[in-house]
Amino acid sequence: METIRARFGFRDKDETVKLRKRKSQLHNNVVNEGWLTFGITAFSVVFRLVNCSLVQTSFVPDEYWQSLEVSHYMAFGYPFEHDIVVPTGLRGFIYPLFFASIYKTLHFIGLDSVTVLIWFPRVMQALLASAADVKMYFFTRSMENPHVAKWTYFCQLCSWFTWYCCTRTLSNTMETTLTSLALTYYPLPGSKAHHSKKYLTLVAMAIVIRPTALIVWLPLLVSHFHREEGRLRLITHRCLPIGALTLVSSTVIDCLFYGKWTLVQYNFLRFNVLHGLAAFYGSHPWHWYLSQGFAAVVGPHLPFFLHGCSLASRRYRVLLVTIVWTLMVYSFLPHKEFRFIYPVLPFCMLFCGMSLAHLKARRRAAAGVLLVANLLPALYTGLVHQRGALDVMTRLQELCEPPGPAGSPSPEVLFLMPCHSTPYYSHVHCPLRMRFLECPPDLGGAGYSEEARVFYQDPLHWLSGAFPDRAALPTHLVLFDVLEKDISGFLESNKFTRTAEIFHSHFPEGRVGGNILVYERRAAALEENIPPDI
Repeated sequence: METIRARFGFRDKDETVKLRKRKSQLHNNVVNEGWLTFGITAFSVVFRLVNCSLVQTSFVPDEYWQSLEVSHYMAFGYPFEHDIVVPTGLRGFIYPLFFASIYKTLHFIGLDSVTVLIWFPRVMQALLASAADVKMYFFTRSMENPHVAKWTYFCQLCSWFTWYCCTRTLSNTMETTLTSLALTYYPLPGSKAHHSKKYLTLVAMAIVIRPTALIVWLPLLVSHFHREEGRLRLITHRCLPIGALTLVSSTVIDCLFYGKWTLVQYNFLRFNVLHGLAAFYGSHPWHWYLSQGFAAVVGPHLPFFLHGCSLASRRYRVLLVTIVWTLMVYSFLPHKEFRFIYPVLPFCMLFCGMSLAHLKARRRAAAGVLLVANLLPALYTGLVHQRGALDVMTRLQELCEPPGPAGSPSPEVLFLMPCHSTPYYSHVHCPLRMRFLECPPDLGGAGYSEEARVFYQDPLHWLSGAFPDRAALPTHLVLFDVLEKDISGFLESNKFTRTAEIFHSHFPEGRVGGNILVYERRAAALEENIPPDI
């Protein structure tokens, strides 16, 4: 009987039943996914913060004069508005308002030191860039596989131009970040995380901040509309409400700060595209992006990008069309800059990741070469090239200290440089008297005159007319070394002494020299009140 009971698995009532422990595969996947998200997020945040700390150079004036300088005026009320905001309604206030809110918050809690005001906006840009990195990783992982996602993430992090730009306070930087985030919600064929409302909101924000974002997104929007079954619902329930709300909000903000009715997006397109007045800031041949610009921005990734394009499936064709379309449209505009095509760089990194993932035997060697080839320009442009524009402002911060003995003149600084060569009050954060050579765009008005151009045509004549009385001379002059010889007689006769020579660039060009000089009038000269000898 016992044998039969044992054979059929019968047990005594008092015998303990041991249950086999089974691990939940779903639970393990959730835990692993959580740790992966945490690890990627933490690494991205730390990486971009290090990235932020190792970018200590200036790129273009717009990273200060279309964001931080306007924000500083909005938050603290100085200097005068006409010194900062172009009175033509070409730039919106919604992006500077973001930083102005940060400035005002720091002021309320007593943390508005000049160092914090300089670095905090850039830290915010670094955090937004890290969020875009994380979202792009998981987007690629859902579209392809973890292997492709890993190499796309690697390409994104080691891109020298992304390193150089992604923590700057440029409107192009915010445009690129919003474009990357929007792409992760865009309904590409096979996408598992698409969300029309989210991606359209992000696209609308990018267009409001920089209207040329519409150039990048036009092919993608047309493709979405073409593939969407409920097209009428897409327009009436998504596009129109989101677009109208964003545009109205932006217009209200701009009208409040300009003090008049202003539609910035229309003015921007009319000035830069329809009338081509952006050529005032320089022009390039039509093929510049194809022959130089795109290759420089993509950098050492270019062979991998081309290889990845040949491997990509048809569902990524719209991204390739977007890249080509963007290059073509910008090629027809006379004024060209590297940063204008920055928003399509994340698209390119997706194809580069596919290329590296496809390589077998030489993948690690290729990745090593790619890393080193990007590291050198990233560190040089971030730490060396054009750093003088920021270093000289650090030097001028010393003038914000309490004044000396009673009767001593208050400091006054004149920048004898191409206009907007340096930041301004956002990098000294005190009501120091400063002046620079102005260069407003020529809008076709009668009697137009560009002060900077008039100065460089005859510097001594301009100085003679601007300061007929020696008592009106500033206490400090800031200039590039290429100008020093032209005004040496003025400096000597008015007892200006060089107090600092600050490295700026190894590649001086035109009016921009390799070093920035700071001149100060000697104390004895400040007591004199005779006409200047020029």
